[in-house]
Amino acid sequence: MLELIVFMSPPLVACLAIVAIHAYLGIHVLQREIIFVDLALAQIAALGTTVGLLLGIHAEDNLSVLFSFGFVFLGAAIFAMTRMRRQIIPQEAMIGIVYAIATGAAILVADQSPGGAEHIKEILTGTLLWITWPEIWKILAVYVVVAAFHWMLRRKFILISENYEHAVAEQGGLVKFWDFLFYISFGVVIVLSVRVAGIMLVFSFLVVPAAISMLFSQRWRTKMLIGWCVGTIASLAGLYTSYRLDFPSGPTIVCYLGLLLILAWPLRAWLIRPAPKMKTVAAPQSAETG
Repeated sequence: MLELIVFMSPPLVACLAIVAIHAYLGIHVLQREIIFVDLALAQIAALGTTVGLLLGIHAEDNLSVLFSFGFVFLGAAIFAMTRMRRQIIPQEAMIGIVYAIATGAAILVADQSPGGAEHIKEILTGTLLWITWPEIWKILAVYVVVAAFHWMLRRKFILISENYEHAVAEQGGLVKFWDFLFYISFGVVIVLSVRVAGIMLVFSFLVVPAAISMLFSQRWRTKMLIGWCVGTIASLAGLYTSYRLDFPSGPTIVCYLGLLLILAWPLRAWLIRPAPKMKTVAAPQSAETG
């Protein structure tokens, strides 16, 4: 048991940190109906790192992280500028186009970079089991700064996510600026999370807890609490199963998240049952007087 605790403590703390910020951001993503923005930004960040490899910058160097942030900055600007009050092209389509272009460009650049193929594989699967405590403190510090940033601007971000047209009517042209700040902060989180957990697990942590929470509540605080609980249960069960059965940790956690989503539907049907209809009783007819 001691060996299990020592070996799995860093991955578990990393998972809980990722869940804490992604369960909240996932609610924004679902409200905005931009499900694949996480994948697109992660792929843009991967393209930045791969370009750095081509220029001789190792993927673990701080300069490589700056390359990823630079590319994510451009992606955030594209997503903020292409969102309109009356969409000519759906925002989800723009996200898909950017994802496809970034993926194609990353494969081309990786083909010309030393160790590029191995880097692409790490981006997909992550290095969760090998994360160190210094790396955990670093991503925790960044997550806390991003969380504080979102707390200060929560009213603007929530209004844009829930009702974009109302936000435009209230704030005018500044909406694109607030939207740009949202995507930038979102991209910073994605760059760090994908380096640890990989695209597949980060996407699952972003979408599944938020989706389950929306089955049970429309209040932001309640949804965040539900999302944190779901992510914590899946992380504990996934890492324990991974250790005992020698399964890959990321896919195991993803499967537990899927199982929780399946179980959430009958639980919702049981908890939120329609109230029984009241039987109508016919009014007694008044006796005729003859």
